[in-house]
Amino acid sequence: MFFVDTLEFQGLGNHSYLAGGPATAVVVDPPRDIDQVIATAARRGVSIAFVAETHVHNDYVTGGLELARVTGAQYLVPAGAHVSFARTPVADGDTVTVDEGLVLRAMATPGHTPHHTSYALTEGGRGVAAFTGGSLLIGTVGRPDLVEPRLTEQLARAQHASAHRLVDELDDEVPVLPTHGFGSFCTSSRTKGDATTIGKERRTNDALTLDVDTFVSQLLAGLDDVPAYYAHMGPANAEGPAPVDLTPPRRADAEEIARRLAAGEWVVDLRSRMVFAEGHVAGSFNFEGDGKLATYLAWLRPWGKPVTLLAGDPGQIAASQRELARVGIDRPAAAATGDPAGWIRAGERLATFPRARFADLADARRRGDDVIVLDVRRNSERAGGHVEGSVHIPIHELRGRIGEVPDGVVWVHCAGGMRAAIAASLLDAAGRDVVAVDDGFDAATEAGLVQTRPATLLGHAGHAGHAGCLRRSEGAWADTPPWPGPGR
Repeated sequence: MFFVDTLEFQGLGNHSYLAGGPATAVVVDPPRDIDQVIATAARRGVSIAFVAETHVHNDYVTGGLELARVTGAQYLVPAGAHVSFARTPVADGDTVTVDEGLVLRAMATPGHTPHHTSYALTEGGRGVAAFTGGSLLIGTVGRPDLVEPRLTEQLARAQHASAHRLVDELDDEVPVLPTHGFGSFCTSSRTKGDATTIGKERRTNDALTLDVDTFVSQLLAGLDDVPAYYAHMGPANAEGPAPVDLTPPRRADAEEIARRLAAGEWVVDLRSRMVFAEGHVAGSFNFEGDGKLATYLAWLRPWGKPVTLLAGDPGQIAASQRELARVGIDRPAAAATGDPAGWIRAGERLATFPRARFADLADARRRGDDVIVLDVRRNSERAGGHVEGSVHIPIHELRGRIGEVPDGVVWVHCAGGMRAAIAASLLDAAGRDVVAVDDGFDAATEAGLVQTRPATLLGHAGHAGHAGCLRRSEGAWADTPPWPGPGR
């Protein structure tokens, strides 16, 4: 009997897989922190004989090279991938025996990358699983624009052909097990659910229900911006990532925190947005440890800038350090935990700013208050409706465009509160008066604030009407649950 265990990484929206038989197993697309993979194999009582990559990843740092080294497994990497380390190159049709009667077959499925390879697992000659990486996803396909802009249309057409190949060669009941598509920015359109089969995709996936020209046209028209840190992931994976170091960072006191802020380094407060607003170190930024920490911190932070982490307890530091290592932020410069009053020097005060709901914003407008409304959602989200008169700067552009925000008290919102909290902390650190709107965007409609006709983006050349590089993926821009209690 075979098994497939799924390792889920919600922060990045990815899955890895451990699959095998009674004695040995293969790991597909492992994370940087390989200890949990090894622990899963140990619980199963199997040895890891193979580590397989579907492609050179652009959204996270792989643990494949280190996992293969530690376990002695063969490292299967698509032959067309240009890498700088020893591996077992696999080409279309190559097979390995994972365990008795359990065979893994490589299937060339270019599109997400030119060298992308899926793997079909068979037991006794019968297909039992398809590890599709960034090829065939749940209701969509992986984005084709991460390698080279001039190849995007060609790769989009290849995605269509690869999806058809998979459904042509695999039975309808075979589970489709993608790496991306659970909130990942590597998806090219919205995904729903966390399980699917070849047969379901045959009936519902645009790549399989639309002709190639229509599919490619719709795919390219719906793309949006690429996370900035992706530019560093592919090269790191091609070179061969170093082993991850998850030992605790050194402890920072109030004097060191102040020095690091004065030096222009990033001090990141991992606490909830509610407690951050109530009292935080002036100049620090709020990236909730329970949100999409790795994605947004890696995207907004200047690459290589030292990061000091602040949290309520060491457990949150450890969990966040693990999450950040997956995107190449390997070692926090320092960390501090406990009462935030201990993070500031004698005579200093914690900074604060108010939080509100959309109903409060509507009340402020009715009173005639002079408010600036800043929308930090993505272009595709704003296209579905926006607060009338609001300024629009997507969250990933805000740090470089704060000077474009008009003078006055800035009420900043997103779709649910998480990104608004990040933006509010950026504005607060820049000395602006800010109110964080911590509410679901549906409440803006209920408050009578939303208009749905298209709006022009705030004077940033090249952005008005620009579709960007990514359509909305379920969870990819989702904020954590909205307003948790009474307004204030």
